[in-house]
Amino acid sequence: MLDPQKLSGPEKAAILLLKMGESYSSEIFKRLTDTEIKRVATAMAKIDEITPETLGAVSEEFVKTYESEGKTIVEGENFLKKVVGSALDKNKADSIIKEVENKKRAPLFDWIRDVNVDTLASYISGEHPQTISMILAHLPSEISSEVLILMPDSKKADIALRLAKLGQVPEEIVREVDDAMRAELSGMKGGYGKGGGVKVLVDILTGVDKSTEDIIMESLEEEHSDMATDIREMMFVFEDLGRVDDRGIREILKKVEGPKLTLAMKTASEEMKNKIMGNLSTRAAEMLLEDLEVMGPVRLSDVETAQQEIVNIAKELEAEGTIILSKKGKEDTLV
Repeated sequence: MLDPQKLSGPEKAAILLLKMGESYSSEIFKRLTDTEIKRVATAMAKIDEITPETLGAVSEEFVKTYESEGKTIVEGENFLKKVVGSALDKNKADSIIKEVENKKRAPLFDWIRDVNVDTLASYISGEHPQTISMILAHLPSEISSEVLILMPDSKKADIALRLAKLGQVPEEIVREVDDAMRAELSGMKGGYGKGGGVKVLVDILTGVDKSTEDIIMESLEEEHSDMATDIREMMFVFEDLGRVDDRGIREILKKVEGPKLTLAMKTASEEMKNKIMGNLSTRAAEMLLEDLEVMGPVRLSDVETAQQEIVNIAKELEAEGTIILSKKGKEDTLV
């Protein structure tokens, strides 16, 4: 129900036009820009009822006309189609109505957070890997990570590869899957659709367990080594070293040459600089600050290369078991 105190301009206009009738509204629409029509039309389509209080807040004339305490029921969507259809040519009217209807529809997979992850994983595990990848691309990454962990090991790499290569999927196809899953799972509480791609896969992989990550990355490295390299670089970047504990930072710094560290710090955040400085000796920290102050302009690509080399050192130390690199959005528990 509309709150008279929180009405937007388009909502106020929509209420007035709904009460003025189709003929009058059609004339008004002819004098509006396409953008204005879309805004008012979207507001119209969402209005199911107008209370006397709301009418009073919009117009004194409506307060006098509709004084009863009951509510006025209106069919905003049907009204909208008649008005827009009368005011504009058919192609433009159909385009605006379709856009308004799409905006009114519920967001894709908005219900999924209420479904038990085990139930969800079990439900989709029998689907084709392409379908699974499309579904995971549209879920919040933290949920996709949990679902991917629960997929059969034999499917994990195939799903990940398809997800990385997934382009934009027509929204109607995504909605068909969404509607089918909603009908089956929504009771189990516990334009174009969004595309997949390497970035989406990286977001998901940062939340999976090491076993799942290893299965996927080993397969990608065998068949798509360039993609695997890109993914590994995106999964942990220089600024992520700020989450490494002080002992780990000191182990990394032991293997980093002074000039390389200075170059890497050129674009570092203040938080990252403080992390590094705090794990250097007083003299070494002073020298680093002095070097940064006198350093002139440098190529960004050189800075990024230096940062990536330090990240690679950190990854080597992790592989040796010397340090632990925390994943984005996920705390590592020591046992």
